[in-house]
Amino acid sequence: MPTTRLAAFSDGVLAIAATLLILDVRATGSPLGKQLVHIWPSYVAYATSFTTIGIIWVNHHTVIDQVAHVDRRLLLINLFFLMVVAFIPFPTQLVAEHIREGGADARDAALAYGFTCTFMAAAYGLLWAYVVRFGRLLRADANPRTVAGITRSFKPGVPLYLTGTLIAFASPTASVIIFAALAALYVLENSIFAHSDNSAHR
Repeated sequence: MPTTRLAAFSDGVLAIAATLLILDVRATGSPLGKQLVHIWPSYVAYATSFTTIGIIWVNHHTVIDQVAHVDRRLLLINLFFLMVVAFIPFPTQLVAEHIREGGADARDAALAYGFTCTFMAAAYGLLWAYVVRFGRLLRADANPRTVAGITRSFKPGVPLYLTGTLIAFASPTASVIIFAALAALYVLENSIFAHSDNSAHR
């Protein structure tokens, strides 16, 4: 099966997941100016999750570009991965609503967000591992440097997200800051990787 249908379906799910994030950014009550400042956690949660999903989308295209064709197992792995990504708006809402409160609710919100991201990273890594392990799915002209770079970029995902998640037991705020920092880190890493990859083709 060609990759076009997988890519199109994935793009649709990722676009919907990213769009749903803004629905939870709401300012109610008065005065409005005060409320707009009061809901700052919603802005932070929205920006973090939108950036995370955006990087997922960019990386997903990079991954699919290395695939010549897909089989049923890859479709199922990709489906599980997208299911986890589509869940991200829910813990994002929890963080936005409870992180300011502190206590058990803030901790549980950060844990929900962190474990969702950890499962997402694990599913994403599984998807790529399946492609690489069964080389028949790779394009014959796949750049070995690009393949190695993708493999390397997936390795720290689960440990980093899991570490940030467990920190929520001590400090939910620190946990959320780590998730925001990881989103920024992946943006930077993608920029560097894209530059290096383009240089390799010159």
